Amino acid sequence: MVIKHWCKTMGRISTDAIHGHEHKDSLGSHIPPIYLSVIYEYIDYEIGEAVFIDRGNYLRYGREENPTTRALERVVAKLENTEDALAFNSGMAAISTTLLHYLKSGDKIVVPMELYSSTFALLDNLSPKLGIKVAKVWPSAEAIVEAVDSSTSIVFLEVMTNPTNKVIDLEYLYKHLDLDKVVLVVDNTFTTPILVKPVKYGAKLVVHSMTKYFGGHNDVVGGVLAGYRDTIKTLWEWRRMLGGILQPFEAYMILRGVKTLEVRYEKQSRNAQTVAEYLAEHTKVEEVMYPGLTKNPYHSIAKKLFEKPLFGGVLSFRLKGSYNDVITFMKKLKLIKRCPSLGGTESMAVIPSKAAAKFIDPEHRVKLGITDNLVRLSIGLEDVEDIIEDLSQALNF
Repeated sequence: MVIKHWCKTMGRISTDAIHGHEHKDSLGSHIPPIYLSVIYEYIDYEIGEAVFIDRGNYLRYGREENPTTRALERVVAKLENTEDALAFNSGMAAISTTLLHYLKSGDKIVVPMELYSSTFALLDNLSPKLGIKVAKVWPSAEAIVEAVDSSTSIVFLEVMTNPTNKVIDLEYLYKHLDLDKVVLVVDNTFTTPILVKPVKYGAKLVVHSMTKYFGGHNDVVGGVLAGYRDTIKTLWEWRRMLGGILQPFEAYMILRGVKTLEVRYEKQSRNAQTVAEYLAEHTKVEEVMYPGLTKNPYHSIAKKLFEKPLFGGVLSFRLKGSYNDVITFMKKLKLIKRCPSLGGTESMAVIPSKAAAKFIDPEHRVKLGITDNLVRLSIGLEDVEDIIEDLSQALNF
């Protein structure tokens, strides 16, 4: 057998990120190679047995399992302190598989009204087809608990909302939701397991867009679900049927990226804190939305939940002026890239109302403060002085 298990538990983030794949082969390789084979020979042809994979499946066909992908899944499970994980070819593939499995006619799903807008688009398309109700509530633990009733099957949320960085109190949810009756699914993309491990607060599934901080270099797309072994085993069948497995080259790239997750995330968070403090004092800035600022209304929740004195690498700020002023600012940026996504090595800026938040209901955008003069920054690994210099010259109009 090619795959062996030589380090069952490590326990610390960076060690797990580097060694948690548990791969070692007959050649002594400690780096999981890219297994491009789609087919694997049966050991016992009559009963269809092939090489045994640790999840309890046989390695037979690339739509079902892949050794490189499996190595990444073991790493993610360790980082999130879950029993297992399942990698997909995008974050949306992971989310759609989850919703298709859990939701049935007559069910209600409770979500914050501020959520990744492609998730909203998916729910809006699924609701008439499946006969489900989507309850969009204010992004707070109290509002979520109040909206849950006997028909609710899923609560789906992000720890930190996109793009206004509201922090949802997972501890409150844990104390006030009946998690034996309601499935709590938490998207941990913004905060990563560096800051929060949602299973500690009763989450049955943790979702990541691995395109963001796990991959970390803006060069690979992927998603993942982490959770209990039985749950992952069931969702594995859905992934097999829907064909959403993460391909081996992408798995290899994310395995390479995740090794530096902790050091990257810490620097990006420190850079973001410095940038937020700078913008908070700037005369052209009306408001900065970042929980690392002591005056931010979510600062105390974040301090309570987050396992390190960090607040993530994404911040948003509202420019004093019109949409045209925002366009002027965006066009003047030189170092900071004008593009979507987040979590990569490069700093990036986007206007959420025209991009990531466009599928949020217009009236909800107004309530949430997602205005046309709002800019979201994903802070990268550049020298923070250079990031600030770029912002300074772009704000000089």
